[in-house]
Amino acid sequence: MQIQDLSPVPGSTHVDKRKGRGHATGNGKTAGRGHKGQKARSGGGVRIGFEGGQMPLARRIPKRGFNNIFAKPLETVNLSALDKFEDGAVIDAEALLSAGIISKCKYGVKILGNGEITKKFDVKAAAFSETAKQKIEAAGGKAEVV
Repeated sequence: MQIQDLSPVPGSTHVDKRKGRGHATGNGKTAGRGHKGQKARSGGGVRIGFEGGQMPLARRIPKRGFNNIFAKPLETVNLSALDKFEDGAVIDAEALLSAGIISKCKYGVKILGNGEITKKFDVKAAAFSETAKQKIEAAGGKAEVV
């Protein structure tokens, strides 16, 4: 086989429609734009979110608070979920993922203090609530920020 023998798989390529090239093409005259109106004009059309002069949805809905677009939200896990692990386990994001406690972990995990633990764990997470840290250390474990 040589380079000149190569060709695309049949059906994988097609010829583009050439609009406005005469009525015999089936796409002549108005070229699929209909008759007159804003959308038929050159450069015609409306901006994103424009609703024909009606007050747009983005302006009708009340705004409240501040939405930080640069925020890196942490996955939250309660202490009660950590009882799955055996005594003396090292718990980190990978362990939580493999145990099915969390389904994804893009930016890290925060351990919250809801629930009780009876076993001793070494927990490695991006953040801990104050009560979670106290309960882990009270059970004889270690809360390490990574």
